[in-house]
Amino acid sequence: MTASDASPAPDLAEQSADPATLRRSVAAGAVGVFVHWFDWAAYAYLAGTIASVFFPAGNSTAGLLAVFGVFAVSFGIRPVGALIFGPLGDKIGRKRTLSVVIFVMSGATLVIGLLPGYSTIGIAAPILLVLLRLLQGLAAGGEFGSAASFLAEYAPRRRRGFGVSWLEVGSLLGFLAGSFVFLLLSIGLTNAQLASWGWRVPFLIAAPLGIIGFVIRSKIEDTPEYRALEATDNVPRSPVRELFRHNKKQLFQAAGLMTMMHVPFYAVLTYLVTYETDYLGHSSGSAAALSTVISLVGLVLVPFFGRLSDRVGRKPVLIGAGAALFVFAVPAYLLMRTGLVGTWIGGLALGAILAAILGTYAVWSAEIFPTRTRQSGLSIAYNITAALFAGTVPYLMTVLISATGSTLVPGPYLMAAAAVGLVAAFSMRETAGTPLLHKEDLENTEA
Repeated sequence: MTASDASPAPDLAEQSADPATLRRSVAAGAVGVFVHWFDWAAYAYLAGTIASVFFPAGNSTAGLLAVFGVFAVSFGIRPVGALIFGPLGDKIGRKRTLSVVIFVMSGATLVIGLLPGYSTIGIAAPILLVLLRLLQGLAAGGEFGSAASFLAEYAPRRRRGFGVSWLEVGSLLGFLAGSFVFLLLSIGLTNAQLASWGWRVPFLIAAPLGIIGFVIRSKIEDTPEYRALEATDNVPRSPVRELFRHNKKQLFQAAGLMTMMHVPFYAVLTYLVTYETDYLGHSSGSAAALSTVISLVGLVLVPFFGRLSDRVGRKPVLIGAGAALFVFAVPAYLLMRTGLVGTWIGGLALGAILAAILGTYAVWSAEIFPTRTRQSGLSIAYNITAALFAGTVPYLMTVLISATGSTLVPGPYLMAAAAVGLVAAFSMRETAGTPLLHKEDLENTEA
């Protein structure tokens, strides 16, 4: 039996949490992704400055590629983190892994903010930067699966899309905060001040935020579904083996949805800043302002689309968003080449499409896995696709534009990602309003 055709189990987990507990669960699930994406946004926005601080002076393009290479490498290690923290969460609970990953991420972020540059310690600077980004990537490999499982299992069944959408609200808030801090730094500091000490500010800010997140997560109770597994002695011993034995189809389906999310997420919310300044000739302040507005629009639209998916279903919302991305990707970048107004129109349109994807993909992915392997499945699907298609976006776009001379390169890449997501979405059944705990969750399937 697979997760897609499983029948519901008795209502062992269908207990209504009080409003205060629900608010704490949302905060616990969203705070880690906020810290994570604040750090990632700061790194992306400050790519040029970081290149000058940590790599030898010389070819600016080579330095930028080196920084984006470190960005991609930190994604490459994330599947390892997924293989560690995903099964761990299915074996020891969502709460414990949530606490561990935010502690590790925040510690590594703090050390980056204190790290001396190339002019001070030479080749040790980029080596240490790579090692710290690898540590962050390892911890980040456990963040999404833990948080998405936690929010899905705490949210009321009929409002689960809305509840899980707050995971991506946390992501957008992180990007918004990162872009806002970058905007303040770019306006208030000279280039020399930014290179001397200003670039450290976002990384030092992220550390105390991580401590706050750790405290919040350590005080929340684990999810009703996971506690139901514990109460019936059905916690899996080998969730990865069980996942690949019984839920391979769901793993590929989730990976398809996540590919359609990852590529526009990084193309619109991180790489677009570099794209505007390096290829469209806009100022860094203007680029950061557009990124800020896109994030603000997303904060409104993501929960809206999550709630819409509760009412009309996951399938129509996500398929509509994927089709819009496929059709509008190239025209959006053609608009951007017409000037600043066109850039804003194209960027905001892509941001609205991205919001529809963000509001739906996580909850639909969570619902197709059984509780026994949910965190493993979400972690592995999310982080393998992130390593292949997300962290490589800035590096690949820089290389392809340089090789082809065409600034339209991101358009076809977004179309390909949309096609992958649409194939997955059409193969999936509707899951809105269905229970997360199934009969096979309470029947040992490891034998």
